[in-house]
Amino acid sequence: MDGISRKNFIKNASFAVAGLVLAPEIAGAQGENQEVATSTNGKLTLKNVRLETGFTYDEQGEVAATKTDLFCVEIDKGSIVKIGPNQPSLKNAVDAKGYLMLPSFKDMHIHLDKTFYGDHWQAIKRRTGGVKGMIALEQQMLPEMLKNSTHKAEKLIELLQSKGTSFARSHVNIEPTSKLDSLKNLQIALERKKKVFGAELVAFPQHGVFYTESVPYLKEAAQTDIDFIGGLDPFNVDGAIEKTMDFTVQLALDYQKGIDIHLHETGDSGVQTIEYLIKKVNENPVLKGKTYLSHCFALARVSKTKQEELAEKLAEAKVGIVSTIPFGSLVMPIPALMKYKVEVLTGNDSIVDHWNTFGTGSVLQKANLAAQLYGYSTEFQLSRMLGLATANVLPLTDKGEQQWPKVGDKANLVFLEASCSAEAVSRISEVKSLVYEGNKVF
Repeated sequence: MDGISRKNFIKNASFAVAGLVLAPEIAGAQGENQEVATSTNGKLTLKNVRLETGFTYDEQGEVAATKTDLFCVEIDKGSIVKIGPNQPSLKNAVDAKGYLMLPSFKDMHIHLDKTFYGDHWQAIKRRTGGVKGMIALEQQMLPEMLKNSTHKAEKLIELLQSKGTSFARSHVNIEPTSKLDSLKNLQIALERKKKVFGAELVAFPQHGVFYTESVPYLKEAAQTDIDFIGGLDPFNVDGAIEKTMDFTVQLALDYQKGIDIHLHETGDSGVQTIEYLIKKVNENPVLKGKTYLSHCFALARVSKTKQEELAEKLAEAKVGIVSTIPFGSLVMPIPALMKYKVEVLTGNDSIVDHWNTFGTGSVLQKANLAAQLYGYSTEFQLSRMLGLATANVLPLTDKGEQQWPKVGDKANLVFLEASCSAEAVSRISEVKSLVYEGNKVF
């Protein structure tokens, strides 16, 4: 199968802010009331752009507030080419109205290929038989779901965009029931959205690698334009940690892919899987920085001492954790992971599908939830939680030094009605405009 490229670094594109300017090819999809205009030769100047410039401190040396100022920002060919003093009277510039400009958000764990969103409402059915029971349910449902999965993927992308997200890492089913049809259908949706949305794909054996004989389909998918080889609970589903993980690692090595494993197992098998994957990555350093464990609930069930031990090992192996920020009795040790500099990402996972009835589509809401779970309520702590929504791109360093945006950065931007990052996280501030690679989304 010919892979469809999703590395959409758009070079010459229309751009706009705050609902004032919209590329003509996007206008029809986003609503008839949008004002339509184009920039000249892919160039655009924005005025009254609010950017963070530093922190102010109280007498105890604690961060008391975030400083901001208004700037002019110039865009050319999808990148930021100049950041200068504000010129409020400047003609032929788009007025950003003082909205806060932040890095656009990234949903780093979602399933765009299978959703009820964009179709008629359905709540989940009562679960029976654990993960294998859900596999059996999927085998029954997927043929019907695939009939309009491209349309539903497009609608789900539009939901993410409305929440300020311009990029996603999507797991896509690769198994004997749908074969590569889920991948093909999703690639069509992503091709249609390529000017306004970016993605990377994980070949996901939702029905097990060996449990449903997914091996030949995973090998075929690995030869296409996907980015990661996925996996699912190797012990609970396939009955063998090493056999499944060895296959996954070797497939990633053979085709120069990353790895992103769903790991829901919370007992000894979960810990063993974590440790075995770390071992394999250390044996194959090319996988460092390209390997992730999604969910990884086992970390929430071990002692604090073990949590820190595993966090240190994960950091050394450069194995990241992608968490959906669960709440209730299962609270992930995200502060410990951050302490040891483990790469922590987040995503919505399921949004209105047969796994989960809930899902807002907002990773900013996930950052807010994390702040509440861990008691991060100060100006500084809230500002750091923004990194969960932006895949760790922050306007200010921990010391309050301005680090984003810089000249040369891609114009992946979200504009919010907020005074600073801390307020945006605390209040889940309203998204006013979204830009991907210099292209206006809304």
